[in-house]
Amino acid sequence: MARIAGIDIPRNKRVVISLTYIYGIGRVTSEKILTDLGIDHNTKVVDLTEDQVNSIREVIDSIPVEGDLRRETTLNIKRLMEIGSRRGIRHRRKLPVRGQNTKNNARTRKGPKKLVTGKAKK
Repeated sequence: MARIAGIDIPRNKRVVISLTYIYGIGRVTSEKILTDLGIDHNTKVVDLTEDQVNSIREVIDSIPVEGDLRRETTLNIKRLMEIGSRRGIRHRRKLPVRGQNTKNNARTRKGPKKLVTGKAKK
């Protein structure tokens, strides 16, 4: 199993898809990395040579991924909350941050409906 950026990427999948298991690397980034290195996108991870895996590792080391990227994101959110910006307040209240409607939707962000006590049917 190839271990890149501290993550065991799946062996039986294509390299393009396997690289997306690393936090911070999506389809576009993985395709760009493989194109720059001259590796075929349809190659399975099992079929990669050790040199190809090492070259992928070197490229990914220069990109902020996994722990560094998560830390940077949380620090950015904390900064917004500390300065009291609108986005920071929305984060603090656990509401949608990017202007979505909250009257009917946003259940994923707000959580399950809260029961109102004292209005039970008889």
